[in-house]
Amino acid sequence: MASITKDFPVAVDADTAWAALRDVGRPHLLFRGVLTDARLDGDERVVTFANGMVVRELIVEVDDAARRLAYSVVDGPFTHHHATFTVRAEADGTSRIEWVADLLPDDVAPMVDDLMDQGAAAAAATLGG
Repeated sequence: MASITKDFPVAVDADTAWAALRDVGRPHLLFRGVLTDARLDGDERVVTFANGMVVRELIVEVDDAARRLAYSVVDGPFTHHHATFTVRAEADGTSRIEWVADLLPDDVAPMVDDLMDQGAAAAAATLGG
């Protein structure tokens, strides 16, 4: 199983970063340029990527106390996909976002790694990181 981790700083406080991530119906606002659209369908969201790919994601958990969002892609090229975002406060008033994705099959890992790099850069730019 491939496991990919991105850990990146953002220039806003943890509450502001968490508010942007926990808005599960509008991830295209945080990940501008990578996602072009999103809509909620019950406990799932359908996201459209700039490259035209559309995936359905089950929102597994939104934990405000831990500032943690868990989701799973339920279609596409995956036989297994589970990912989490966690926001951590920094002593200087900024924050860090950790994004971890575990997935199968292993051969889709390079594509996911690239999309996560793009997503991390987009989120950091949106949040002033």
